[in-house]
Amino acid sequence: QVQLVESGGGLVQAGGSLRLSCAASGRTFTNYIMGWFRQAPGKEREFVAHISRTGGITSYADSVKGRFTISRDNAKNTVYLQMNSLKPEDTAVYYCGARFWNRGSGTYYQTGGYDYWGQGTQVTVSS
Repeated sequence: QVQLVESGGGLVQAGGSLRLSCAASGRTFTNYIMGWFRQAPGKEREFVAHISRTGGITSYADSVKGRFTISRDNAKNTVYLQMNSLKPEDTAVYYCGARFWNRGSGTYYQTGGYDYWGQGTQVTVSS
């Protein structure tokens, strides 16, 4: 089992910044590819960003590219999401997910491609 705990959400004005954290425990953190997803009211959970086990490879949804940065600190078993230039449409519950590196099914940009999820943290961007 991997336990994931997100933090850092809150209320921010448009144009502002937030940094989300996701602390992992329970298994070897470096065995897991990590991802951030978000879910707005009435919508499906959608991919935001992912990062490889070493941090050398990252990818982003087009909607956040150039504004958000995913990173990880393997010594602290933590993955981060730095969010800049926030927009009202970024309002959602943000979830981090852990995908075992050798998982045979699903992809890193699909919710079905992850083995563990955190409880989520609310991000609200006011206009």
